[in-house]
Amino acid sequence: MAASMFISGAILSRKLLSVRVLSECVRVTNLRCLSSGLVEEQPNFPGSRSKWTESLDFVQPDLYDGIPVYRVMDRKGNIIDPASDPKLDKDTVVKMYQRMTLLNTMDRIMYESQRQGRISFYMTNYGEEGTHIGSAAALDDNDLVYGQYREAGVLMWRGFPLDRFMNQCYGNEGDQGKGRQMPVHYGSTEHNFVTISSPLATQMPQAVGSAYAFKRAQNGQCVICYFGEGTSSEGDAHAAFNFSATLECPVLFFCRNNGYAISTPTSEQYRGDGVAARGPAYGIATIRVDGNDVFAVYNATKAARHITITENRPVLIEAMTYRIGHHSTSDDSSAYRSVDEVRQWDSTQHPIARLRAYMVTQQWWDETQEKAWKDDCKRQVMQSFARAERRHKPSWKEMFTDVYDEVPDHIREQYEYMAAHVAEYEEHYPVKNFVKNE
Repeated sequence: MAASMFISGAILSRKLLSVRVLSECVRVTNLRCLSSGLVEEQPNFPGSRSKWTESLDFVQPDLYDGIPVYRVMDRKGNIIDPASDPKLDKDTVVKMYQRMTLLNTMDRIMYESQRQGRISFYMTNYGEEGTHIGSAAALDDNDLVYGQYREAGVLMWRGFPLDRFMNQCYGNEGDQGKGRQMPVHYGSTEHNFVTISSPLATQMPQAVGSAYAFKRAQNGQCVICYFGEGTSSEGDAHAAFNFSATLECPVLFFCRNNGYAISTPTSEQYRGDGVAARGPAYGIATIRVDGNDVFAVYNATKAARHITITENRPVLIEAMTYRIGHHSTSDDSSAYRSVDEVRQWDSTQHPIARLRAYMVTQQWWDETQEKAWKDDCKRQVMQSFARAERRHKPSWKEMFTDVYDEVPDHIREQYEYMAAHVAEYEEHYPVKNFVKNE
């Protein structure tokens, strides 16, 4: 009897030991599975990288710090961290400065031209010159550019001549668009700059499509798409962000956040942390940069281009800047912002003044060079301005003959009717201002 109880006790002990060992094995296995996300304790919903929680907490937009603003120089033009200095050579930095100031000079003269009734419309780039030149200098000239309407500096950096800027604004015979576009709606195939369209955000899905074509062609180039923070509220912007991420396209979205969408300040456009906060939500690598720091813009664009080219995925740059000028010649910004606000930005954070301070510190620029360049700069713009103003308008006949490859009958009938009308009432029309095209 005692022997039987001993044997039974031994068997039970072994069973209990086996149960304990098995339980420990299961516990260790579960821990390993939990750590690798292989069991259902980890959420596996598509499109989410979350963990479970039993705490009923809403994510509040004001409970986290905003995305930081990357900078290289302080407001006085001093390099903050030597490791961030792009170490551009003197010739490149001087070229940056000269393009920024040439753009500024052209803007002043063309703005006054519109005020005098010599052209119909104009948009200045005051305060945003650093975003143009800093980004353009970091790109390859073969990269395709889709602009919004305030990126003249990008074209200027690539060598678009002053005469062509002027011809386009005057819509004269030298304008490659033959006067069919509004002023400042530039385009140039040889400079890889797609002609600008007035409606906001139309260029954004188009840029993604071009980038996808670049990806398929494996040509080693990227597409850059410029837009303003107001444009980011258009539906096309969201479609472009999503398609660029899901199709993994080499496109660089460059947002110029200048504080105002015409008269609407950013505080009334959205409640989130600017435009940059949207990038991660769409799966896009994102950075926010000081748009008034040309070196910071250069570094950010150069690094973003490397990502798009090597990894075939989009990048979003939000360049924080300020629109010192009116939105356009159709706008009076004093109606919705104070003169003191504009003066404060102009006097303390202007990108041109900041770059000039850096150049003076490097002993690359002085007052004598500044005066000589200002005089030369103004002379170049005024000479180009005078040439454009003297040129004739394109022939009115090209409205009919330069649209279709083969002119259809109904267009031909319209042409013949107008030709007869102009011939009969020629004294009532300024025909001497137009190219004669027999």
